[in-house]
Amino acid sequence: MTGSDTALLLVAVVLAFLANDLWRWLGVVASDRIDEASPLFVWIRLVATALVAGLVAKFVVAPSGGLAQVPLWLRLAAVAIGLAAYAAGRRSLALGVGAGAATLVCGVAAFGY
Repeated sequence: MTGSDTALLLVAVVLAFLANDLWRWLGVVASDRIDEASPLFVWIRLVATALVAGLVAKFVVAPSGGLAQVPLWLRLAAVAIGLAAYAAGRRSLALGVGAGAATLVCGVAAFGY
């Protein structure tokens, strides 16, 4: 590496830090002052949840890539089992995601999609 390559790499690392980690640290500092019950925070949580729900719906209804080869009924079954596990596991996100993913993987393996 030449001196100019090292300088460019250093600039890239600093800019990447400023774009990502700076906001994370500011969030950690500001988190003590955030009221989770405030209307703004509730709205932000609802928007984030809606975005995740929209992505999951897109993956289920209109997938791309390898997931497009899996039939709709199997994708819907994986979602249903994941939701049931989430509810049965006292709202355990890890349990719900794991059960849904396991259902999808086992279904693909069993039916050869």
